[in-house]
Amino acid sequence: MAEIEAPKAEKEWSAIDDASVRGLEIPLGKRTKLYRFLEILPGVLSYIVVILLFVLSWISPVLGAIYLLIIIAVTLVKAIGVAFRTIQGYKVMKKAERVDWRKRLEDLENPQAAFERLQDRHDDSYGLSEHIQNLRIMAAVEGENNLNPHEVFHGVIMVAYNEGLETLVPSVEAVRDNTFPNERIIFVLGYEERGGEEMKRTAQQLAKQFAGVFREFILVKHPDGVKGEIVGKGPNLTYAGKRLAEYVAKQSDILAENVMVTSLDSDNRMSPRYLDYVAYEFVVRQDRQHYSYQPVSIFTNNIWDAAAPMRVIAISNSFFNIISTMRPHVLRNFASHSQPLAALEGMDFWSKRTIVEDGHQYWRSLFYFEGKYEVVPIRVPIYQDAVLEETFWRTAKAQFVQLRRWDYGASDVAYVGSYLFSKKCKIPFISLFPKFMRLLDGHVTLAIMAPIVAFGGWVPMLLNLSSRGAVAFNLPNTVGLIQTIAMVGTIITVVVSLQMLPKRPAKYKKKQSFFMVLQWILMPVIAIVYQSAAAFYSQTRLLLGKYMEKFDVTRKVVKK
Repeated sequence: MAEIEAPKAEKEWSAIDDASVRGLEIPLGKRTKLYRFLEILPGVLSYIVVILLFVLSWISPVLGAIYLLIIIAVTLVKAIGVAFRTIQGYKVMKKAERVDWRKRLEDLENPQAAFERLQDRHDDSYGLSEHIQNLRIMAAVEGENNLNPHEVFHGVIMVAYNEGLETLVPSVEAVRDNTFPNERIIFVLGYEERGGEEMKRTAQQLAKQFAGVFREFILVKHPDGVKGEIVGKGPNLTYAGKRLAEYVAKQSDILAENVMVTSLDSDNRMSPRYLDYVAYEFVVRQDRQHYSYQPVSIFTNNIWDAAAPMRVIAISNSFFNIISTMRPHVLRNFASHSQPLAALEGMDFWSKRTIVEDGHQYWRSLFYFEGKYEVVPIRVPIYQDAVLEETFWRTAKAQFVQLRRWDYGASDVAYVGSYLFSKKCKIPFISLFPKFMRLLDGHVTLAIMAPIVAFGGWVPMLLNLSSRGAVAFNLPNTVGLIQTIAMVGTIITVVVSLQMLPKRPAKYKKKQSFFMVLQWILMPVIAIVYQSAAAFYSQTRLLLGKYMEKFDVTRKVVKK
């Protein structure tokens, strides 16, 4: 076990760093006019979309109806797509979990022999044809760029603030129980100085409990109050990452370019096959430093203990992550992800100035590699907690705080746009502009869709009570019919959600399974009260320049 603490002089270290010099960091303090305009843009567009419904309906109920039906039609098309991708993505995830990734990784050690053994094999195993193709290519291509799987190491960084052993131990055990050899795993626990003496004692106890399990178990205490940093996860991750890089540099048998770094929250329990799967995808790529690897975040660790609204949100977010892996062209980093250590060193690891360091890492990497960067879907899960506090109302508040933090990803609109429209942009406009527009559209849609779909059908009628227009008065019925059709997607969601649940704990009776179905009637209310309201909250903060520069940690409460 090694423990690293910062000397006092190093508290100035983050004030000037390589990322700031190269322009990869977001600004703190005064912004340029372009940057401020782009920060304001998501909130302004979201408010305009809603206000425009009232304005058009006041001018003419027909105009209002047409405007609303266009939005509703787009929503219906998306709902159908979501239902299809949910079923498809869930099936793919289950198939990927059944693959022996350890065996496939071992095949890469002698690709010619493995290719000859497998070339005539045909079955429905996930990715088998791609595996055979990878073997053929690696057998044909000789040279220094071919990487032997035995040269790959994993650096796993778990960050903690004030969590207890009941949360941390199962997460470390999940890493220990991976099929990847523990002697090639370097485990780093990055904990916060601001967590106090209790957090320090917990970290030391954890290191003692898992001493000798991994190649090394490194404790890193991130100092509090470092200049140039927000209070958040990104600075802790970066500080721990730098300590990992220092450790690797001292090892004669490890190269930084062969180390995959996985970032974990304290409640993350990775699939037993995750590290082998990532190592496999890493080895088969020639330009391997230009990729990161994104698992499926599934929020079901404590799903049976969570309150109904939080269960709906947790499962909905899980579905979104499943769907995202089926659309690699729009996939971005979220929560836990893996990236080569050498690449992380080059870009100064993660941002220390944003509370959404995970999604922001995609854009940071894209700009660092001048557009030559992709996120590879890893279609096995990393399980996480649903939001849970001691009381329902504290849980309800904590859920909103978590969602508003995630929705603060709207701050990346300014980060991406200011780069896109600057002379320093080295990515072709035709390539980056669609990504920028998808980012902007995603945040605006998240804010406006739920209230417009729920209440928009009544606006033309209520603003034209005296006209008695047939269009205005029939519109609520029309919207209701479309919503009924869209319910098919909800039914599919319910069916898949039941299959995705972990085994019901013995402490809960069978009737609890019934409530797992009944809870979905809350979906329309939750979409407005949480998803839409949290998005509007974050976008309004950006619009007003009241920046969120403190990471509000979601407490990890374990229900006894």
